[in-house]
Amino acid sequence: MPGKGPRLPPMNFERFLSRPLAKAISEELDIAGVHTSVNTLVEYATIPGFAILVIGSIVAFALGIPIYFDWLVGIGGAALYVAFIYLYLEYLIDNRKTKVETMLPDFFQIVAANLRSGISLERAMLLAARPEFGFLSDDVKEMTRRVFGGETLEVSIKDFAAKYRSYQLRHAVRMITEALRYGGAMADLIAQISRDIRSQQLIQKEVAGQLMMYSIFVAFAGLIAAPVLYGLTTQMIIITDGVWNGILASNPGGLPTTGVAFLKPSPPKITPAEYQAFSYAAILIITAFASLIMSAISTGSAVRGLRLLPVFVIIGFIIYFIVQNVIGSLFSSIGTV
Repeated sequence: MPGKGPRLPPMNFERFLSRPLAKAISEELDIAGVHTSVNTLVEYATIPGFAILVIGSIVAFALGIPIYFDWLVGIGGAALYVAFIYLYLEYLIDNRKTKVETMLPDFFQIVAANLRSGISLERAMLLAARPEFGFLSDDVKEMTRRVFGGETLEVSIKDFAAKYRSYQLRHAVRMITEALRYGGAMADLIAQISRDIRSQQLIQKEVAGQLMMYSIFVAFAGLIAAPVLYGLTTQMIIITDGVWNGILASNPGGLPTTGVAFLKPSPPKITPAEYQAFSYAAILIITAFASLIMSAISTGSAVRGLRLLPVFVIIGFIIYFIVQNVIGSLFSSIGTV
C-alpha cells in the first residue's frame, strides 16, 4: 500500500548461538514436547530478560539501593527469569517422562498380544497406539510412518526412545533392538518387559510410602517452623527497637556505665526494616527449596516440586504474617514504654 515503507525482516536470535548450543536447545524442546523453534525460545528469553534487567535496575535505584548494586539487581532478576524458563522446560520433560512410564506396561502388554497373533513388530506397535495413550500414540504412529517410508525399525525405534528422558523406555528399546539383531521370542520378551516395568513402579511406590515421614518433616520445617521463627524474631526486633527508642528519648545523654566499659548496653545494630527484608528473602528461599527437597524424597525428581513451589511460598508468607501480627498484638503495649 502507498505511504508504507519497507518492512524490516524479523530478527533471528538463533544466529547469536553456537551450533552445538542451538542443537542442544532444539533437543530439549523436542524432549519437552514443545512445538516451537529455537529462535522463538531465545526471543522469549532475551527480550523480556532485557526488560527485567532495565526495570529492575530502575526500581532498585528508586528504592535507594546504592548505584553500584542497581545493575546487579537487574542482572539477578534477568538471570532468575532465564532460570525459570529452563526449570519449566525441565518440568515438562519430567512430566512427559512420568506420564509415558505409567503407560508403558499397558502399551507393551498390548504389543505382546498383537505379536502373538502373528503380525510384525512395527504393525503390532501401530495397532497398540490407542487414543488413550495420548502423545505416546502420536510418537508411535510417527515412528511407524518412518518405517513404512523405508527407514529401518532399529533406527526409528531408537529415535522414538530419544524423545523421552526415560531410562525404563530406553532400556526396553535396547532389549528390543538386541532381539531384532540377534533373534528371539519377541512376544515373550516384550511381555516380560511389561511385567518388569510394572514391578519397578510398584517398588517405587512402596519406597515413596516409606519415605513419607521424611517428606512430612521437610514440609514442617520449611513450611511452618521457619516462617514462625522468622515472624517471631521480626516482631521481637520491632519491639526491642521501640523499647530502645523510648529509653534513648528519656536519656538523651546516653546510658550510664556500670564501671566496666564493655558492659555498657547499646541498641541493636540491625534495624527492623533490614531484618524484615532478610526474613522475606529467607522465607522465599527456604519454602522454595522445601518443595524441591520434598519432591526429590517422595518422587525421586526435584523438578517435579515446581508445581508445589508457589503454594509453599504463599503458605509460608501467610504463616509469617499471621505470627507477626499475633505476637505484635500480644506485646503492643511494650513498645510504648
